[in-house]
Amino acid sequence: MKSMKDFLRKLFLYEEPNSYSFILPENSDKKALIELEELTPDSSNLVSKMLKENIDFLTVKLNALVSSDIIFRNFTISYCGRSYNAFLVGIDGMVDSDMINNFLLKPLMISSRMLKKSSKILNPNIKTNPKLNLEDYLFDKLIPQTNTKKEKQFESIISSVNSGDCALFVDTLDIAFVIDVKGYKSRDISSPNNEIVVRGSQEAFVEKLRINTSILRRLINNENLIIENTSVGKISKTSVAICYMKNIANEDLINEVKYRINNLAIDYIVSSGQLEQLIQDNSRIIFPQLIATERPDKAVHHILEGRVVVLVNGSPYSLIMPGVFVDFLSSPEDINLKHQYANLLKFIRIIAAFFTSLLPRLICCNNKLSYRINPYGITVYNGFCKEFSTISNHCGNINYGDFI
Repeated sequence: MKSMKDFLRKLFLYEEPNSYSFILPENSDKKALIELEELTPDSSNLVSKMLKENIDFLTVKLNALVSSDIIFRNFTISYCGRSYNAFLVGIDGMVDSDMINNFLLKPLMISSRMLKKSSKILNPNIKTNPKLNLEDYLFDKLIPQTNTKKEKQFESIISSVNSGDCALFVDTLDIAFVIDVKGYKSRDISSPNNEIVVRGSQEAFVEKLRINTSILRRLINNENLIIENTSVGKISKTSVAICYMKNIANEDLINEVKYRINNLAIDYIVSSGQLEQLIQDNSRIIFPQLIATERPDKAVHHILEGRVVVLVNGSPYSLIMPGVFVDFLSSPEDINLKHQYANLLKFIRIIAAFFTSLLPRLICCNNKLSYRINPYGITVYNGFCKEFSTISNHCGNINYGDFI
């Protein structure tokens, strides 16, 4: 019996080893260092003032010679009687081509020349004006997008390009303009597939993170709703949003959620189910410890109660933390019913869960079953006991009630 318990414990439970072997095989130091450098961001990779160096670096880093969806668009910008070489980089299929053509290339290539001619007419000494700056000129006059950032680190620039933005590089400038031109297709907001209600909301979360956060903003019209973005995964860099009410949620709870998410040492994450297993209290407990829901109204209800909701980009399910026992016996329809009827339904669910988990064991372990009540059942029971007694002779003394 003890050997069987040890076998089951090793099969289903994870135990940390007491000793580790840090011996590397021969002739593998150089390879390990190369892999470490590939995964570790280099802080010295800053944007250069030489345009060719930036193009060469991005061509290698984005694997543009192999990947067919990486787009480089070279053009010139006119400013103060000079022409500056520039280029845009983006990913085909993730950027909106019409937005780039009409609201980026057109102002940068055509409007800059028109402003140049008009400025010469109005101010012939514009070349000697020390207040004019190419960086401010581009940011204030030629880039109309609202969500535009200035970046100097190639790491953040490449991460933005991989998420659907485009980056503008201009000769003689040691910064890049990261512009939000996302245009990839996503699933429209539809009705929930699993948590179906009659009187409640008929919309569910989708796979796009920004659409999910906008739903929460629309339902909670309050400036104290905080949505903090972070990334999880050294390779995937999956966007994760932490949502809570600043004046309602407990600060210790918020800090604990941030600590667990920001300290995950993992290569990739693609769904909220993976994140749930990584940040829960005890991974050995088979029962859920966090609430997963696809309904925005349920997430909003828990946010207004002081809990924290976590959204993962690419997953239509949100995580609500912490989760208590009663939450798993509640229905999204309960908030649309009178509290007396809703509490009655919760009480019935608790009783049903109790009998569902314990009643079969009590019936099977009762050795005084009445033949008059269920003659067929007692025959099956006696036959099973004979078979079990044969098994127990080979495996040792096993209690039938404990086995069930």
